[in-house]
Amino acid sequence: MTNERLRLIDILRGFAVLGTLGTNIWIFAYLGDLAYTTTSNYTGWWTLEDFLRMAVLFFANGKFLGLLTIMFGVGLEIKYQQAKRKGNAWPGVYVWTLLFLLLEGFIHFMLVMEYDILMSYAVTGLIVAFILRRGDSFMKKIMIGVGSFHAVIILLILVAALVGALNMSLGTYEGAALYESGTWLEQVKNRLVNFIYYRLEVILIVPMNICLFLLGVFLMQSGTFSKTEIGKKKRKKLFKLGMYIGVPLNLLIFVPGGAFDLPIRYLFAPIMSLGYIGLFGILVEYRKVEWLWSRLEEVGKMSLSCYVSQNLLASIIFYGWGLGLGGKIGSFTIVAIWLCITLFQFLFAYVCIRTLQTGPLEWLRRRAVAAVSK
Repeated sequence: MTNERLRLIDILRGFAVLGTLGTNIWIFAYLGDLAYTTTSNYTGWWTLEDFLRMAVLFFANGKFLGLLTIMFGVGLEIKYQQAKRKGNAWPGVYVWTLLFLLLEGFIHFMLVMEYDILMSYAVTGLIVAFILRRGDSFMKKIMIGVGSFHAVIILLILVAALVGALNMSLGTYEGAALYESGTWLEQVKNRLVNFIYYRLEVILIVPMNICLFLLGVFLMQSGTFSKTEIGKKKRKKLFKLGMYIGVPLNLLIFVPGGAFDLPIRYLFAPIMSLGYIGLFGILVEYRKVEWLWSRLEEVGKMSLSCYVSQNLLASIIFYGWGLGLGGKIGSFTIVAIWLCITLFQFLFAYVCIRTLQTGPLEWLRRRAVAAVSK
């Protein structure tokens, strides 16, 4: 039962990592212009190009971020239970793991992509690691408290946008030249100079992350990922939650004007993320596509290496210091590139797991944590 449960977790983590590129690739392809992931500057009817982009974002934007965040909480609970079984102090050595994740996130932010999520996960992980020690009752209070606070803020923004008290337009974007013709070093300098600006999202989503981390902890404790009948029933409930509540709410992504952009990404999307857990919990029972589950499992086992490498590949493909395709191709080609990067990630993970038994960045972090914790 344990092996099967852990396998489903790895499959979901792999699915989430590959899916995050489904949002990020539009940022790369349009040279940092966030308007292409929103409807804030769009008022007309959808062209085929726009519709395809928004259809991909319907399935991806915020959903895979939410799923990956929940799965990080699941992993945190696994580490906590391992420490308890071995009689080790908690968070103990795990603090070093999170500190190295923070460093890895900063390096990734500086050298590869300004919208890194690793730093946010490291900070949230440090907070939740100490919350875990206080017991389930305290965790539930924190989850409900920060979750409610986050929901109220997002809903207030939605109301303000709907009544016209808040303009959701992102304005004219003037940063494309940096990515189209700027050097890699110029991009690195820009990230460092505008560090606070680019890290604002990290600060704003900490309450959501804490809530989703703790949700992952409770899902793990409740046996949601187990092969038992209880686990199957719980996954079917999550599937129905995602289908009957998550999907209708997330269809609001097709409403132009930008009012629903933030609520979808930071409030409605995690509901659909739970639906993905239920969906994959059902699908993995079908062995006819075992090769796909194996590839996703391998990606999940080295999610850090795959996350960083896919963003590096996208940078090379779209930015001017690489192949320079940014701003020059349409939605169909962008989606095709996303699929090609996904296939490369399958191959990358397949080779690494069979040679290193883990990803290169995971191997490096393990060695570093072992060295400082002696």
